[in-house]
Amino acid sequence: MTMAKTGFSFSCPTKVVFGVDTHRQLPSLVKERGAARVFLVVDPALVESQIVQAISSGLSDDGISFEVFAEGTPDPEDVAVRLAFARCQAHGAEAMVAIGGGSTIDLAKAVAILMTNGGEIADYEGIDKFEIPPLPLIAVPTTAGTGSEVSGACVITDTSRDVKMAIRHATYCPAQVAILDPLAVASMPAHVAAYAGIDAFVHAFESYLSKLANPFSDAVNIHAMKLISGSIREFVADRKNTQAALDMLSGSSMAALSFGVTGLGNVHCMALPLGGLFHVPHGLANAVCLPVVAEFNLSARQERYAHVAEILNAGGTGQSEQTRAQGAVEAIGGICRDLGIPERLRDVGVTEDALDELARRSYAADYNRWNPRYTTEEEFRELFRRIY
Repeated sequence: MTMAKTGFSFSCPTKVVFGVDTHRQLPSLVKERGAARVFLVVDPALVESQIVQAISSGLSDDGISFEVFAEGTPDPEDVAVRLAFARCQAHGAEAMVAIGGGSTIDLAKAVAILMTNGGEIADYEGIDKFEIPPLPLIAVPTTAGTGSEVSGACVITDTSRDVKMAIRHATYCPAQVAILDPLAVASMPAHVAAYAGIDAFVHAFESYLSKLANPFSDAVNIHAMKLISGSIREFVADRKNTQAALDMLSGSSMAALSFGVTGLGNVHCMALPLGGLFHVPHGLANAVCLPVVAEFNLSARQERYAHVAEILNAGGTGQSEQTRAQGAVEAIGGICRDLGIPERLRDVGVTEDALDELARRSYAADYNRWNPRYTTEEEFRELFRRIY
């Protein structure tokens, strides 16, 4: 299989604590980092959840002072970052704990950066724009999707520009510790589980197809796709299915390990302006775009698509590589249909008059650095039209 011929690096600075009831280790993990005061960033929908109550009780029992911030939004905005930063400073927090999905974890990451580096979060848009390690962050993901707990990026909406900013640092953006406990995802609504799960699959799929794919990222992404595709239907049907939850949590984190090195592709490139302009949830935006973009990119990575077909149990023995590759596209579409993913942008609130601007922003984002098939602005426009 072809892969990047230039040098590459691959690292996982996050300590991953994985398994049933691993949330009970959180107080000791906080103390290991020399912290006695914690800023607890919680998804607003989870304040009364079992996982939040269990963690809060554990912190209290161990004498750790904590302040709860539960005023984030599905797509974290710079306004919420400022508010949370002020509260975190007032509490004198020495460590952060995030309990929630990617939005909650990204909000906590942004506050952790500001706590040691100061300024506004927009100051750090781009790659390696800060040098001081953020406040220690322990992340407890409650969705099996974004992998934000181990990824070297956080995404914050700049409300003045209606743009999703990516703040990237391979060493300092990942959480110091990620706790992957099936209890944390047990109460997730089915539609959220579906959107987040597709997002995780796209991370692995696009990273595997990337121009910068390497042997380490391949190994991680291949197994991530196996875990996610093999468990996503069962997990969406029953979020309390412990084995499916463990598979999805593992696959999600694994998929997020490599895209900081390999980059992603057109699915994510198109999802970002959909979130910025129309506030379409990130996982949903990815899911709606995935089938059409998967078909578009096939010609550039036919051999790898054929391997994806094997992973998805969609490739028959004796079939040509081209036939097996097309089978991968059909299997991806089948997963989306089985999970009830909307098929059109108009069904998620996108208006036709915005397609030109969506295409302009997608092309300007320059994901052609990573996407296997070079895509012009007009081709982005046509992709948006096809999905619309």
